[in-house]
Amino acid sequence: TTAATLERFTVNFTITNLPYTSDLENPDSARFRATRRVMNTLLDRLLKDSSIGPAFQGCGTSDFRYVPGSDRDQTHVDAVCTYSKEPWAAPLDRVGLYHQVSNKTRGITQLGPYSLDKDSLYVNG
Repeated sequence: TTAATLERFTVNFTITNLPYTSDLENPDSARFRATRRVMNTLLDRLLKDSSIGPAFQGCGTSDFRYVPGSDRDQTHVDAVCTYSKEPWAAPLDRVGLYHQVSNKTRGITQLGPYSLDKDSLYVNG
């Protein structure tokens, strides 16, 4: 038998009630670390309860950024998630996963204490 390989996909979205500040750019800042910890926990809970749940390994928030031209009250989140791809498993269903995340975030409007821009979710295999 062939062992499962770890595959990655990205999840990106914009939070509308997390004001962007320069300390969110600095991975060594207390604010970056605390926000990343909360974000990783929320994403892990969300995806463990999805169709990839049994194969899901976890998410790591890689970046918080300001989107030029957007409101300073908004922060864009980039996360890289990992799952175990079994040799017999179908490829990651990005569209299906997008819809599941949409459903679990009340139509891409709520993730824990955060409000989301409903047009900002992107899932990339």
